[in-house]
Amino acid sequence: MSTEAKYWVEKLNLQPHPEGGYYRETYRSEQRLLGCCLHEHEGPRAAATAIYFLLPGEQFSALHRLRSDEIWHFYTGSPLTLHIIDPQGNLSQTKLGANADNGETFQVVVKAGCWFGATVDDPNGYTLVGCTVAPGFEFEDFELGDRQKLLERYPQHRELIERLTR
Repeated sequence: MSTEAKYWVEKLNLQPHPEGGYYRETYRSEQRLLGCCLHEHEGPRAAATAIYFLLPGEQFSALHRLRSDEIWHFYTGSPLTLHIIDPQGNLSQTKLGANADNGETFQVVVKAGCWFGATVDDPNGYTLVGCTVAPGFEFEDFELGDRQKLLERYPQHRELIERLTR
């Protein structure tokens, strides 16, 4: 891991994340949404949550999906590519970063139910982003991709699935 990435991991008190990279929750709304108002969730949820997420260039964020929408916000470091497979099997790739002339954007929304993972464009770099989830994140709403099941469902994305699963 680069010196700058180590600096941010220590400075922001980030911990290892099950999908890869490092994170720390920074916000959990005190407002609660009741289970009767939520279609894909069981029980009440915080209205929104936010985290810092740092991905070193030599790691990847493994394919996973959430029951809520997630907004990724670019902060610093190298550009990052989000790889998103929607429920119909369509693949999109969006770059987070600060260079709009290079097709990068500061924010990307990943819709609930999509499989997605991330890679840092510079393998010697890192990316520091924020992720906001609404309704708020709970680990019970998080599903890490199973390589074999994803290959069976989306064989057209074999290379990506093999690269972004463990």
